[in-house]
Amino acid sequence: MTTRRSLGAATLAALAAPHVVRAQAVWPNERPVEITVPFPAGGGVDVMTRLIMPLVAQRIPGLRPVVINRSGAAGQLGLEFVFNAAPDGYSLGATTLPAHNSIPLERPVRYRPMEFSFLANIVEDGNCFYVRSESPIQNVQQLIDMAKARPGQLTFGTTGIGSDDHIFMVGFEAATGIPPMIHIPFAGAAPLIPQLLGGHMDLAAINVGDALQLKREGKLRILAQANRARWAEAADVPTFRELGLDIVYGASRGIVGPPNLPPRITERLVAAFREALADPAFTSEAQRQLMPLRPVVGREYAAMALEIDERVQGLWRAKPWRNT
Repeated sequence: MTTRRSLGAATLAALAAPHVVRAQAVWPNERPVEITVPFPAGGGVDVMTRLIMPLVAQRIPGLRPVVINRSGAAGQLGLEFVFNAAPDGYSLGATTLPAHNSIPLERPVRYRPMEFSFLANIVEDGNCFYVRSESPIQNVQQLIDMAKARPGQLTFGTTGIGSDDHIFMVGFEAATGIPPMIHIPFAGAAPLIPQLLGGHMDLAAINVGDALQLKREGKLRILAQANRARWAEAADVPTFRELGLDIVYGASRGIVGPPNLPPRITERLVAAFREALADPAFTSEAQRQLMPLRPVVGREYAAMALEIDERVQGLWRAKPWRNT
């Protein structure tokens, strides 16, 4: 009886094996590869995804990318869709760290942030403080002094509770010891910037790229940027590290897949992303789009995501920001 059962199992495995091999062999020719962008069309993550995916497709014969916007709950719905998709290479997604990591701290979600298949980080747009050109706040030290002298009176805008901008401010407050300022969250930079220009808040904690053109027009100023080094497009703005503050924060935007993406598919995608990110046509267009690049692929991207996750977890333990 045992022998018959063993033979039956072996026969079933042998019959199934050719189908598995055949299914893997046709990837990605069977159908289009969907890339979910968890934010509305036209935003930074959407533009990045639509720019890089055709170049990736050029390097994987048969890959037909289709970008689909599945926005909602600050990116949560799109991330849940990708996480729970079949790990067959036909469903990928864009993401942005650290919001990717912060959402599960704030509320129940249907994904585990560090279990995605991390393929390639593409952009890292550092956080910064923008003020109006006529603002009395001339530099970071003045901001610190004013925040201490007027506790609970200064106001700042971000692109939402738990966004990279908000987490940057939480980190800034922790690093400088200033009392909390009044937080005004917005649903993105588009509705925030007119309010800053109109004088309805003291400053904005957003990404450097969010209002760079207004800086160039002389309507806004940047106090400091939280990049590792000065971004060439804002070369006149010091980093926080140059000012003696070890503050490095930003929005790291990249492409992930569901958990347990087969190694064969993962390796092809990672190799294609590595080549595409070095393509002069891509780097030239990214510069034209004011898209600050930080190419990190495969295991290095996963390690980068883990480092960001650990920092976010530490900030949350020190000061949960759900209601701040």
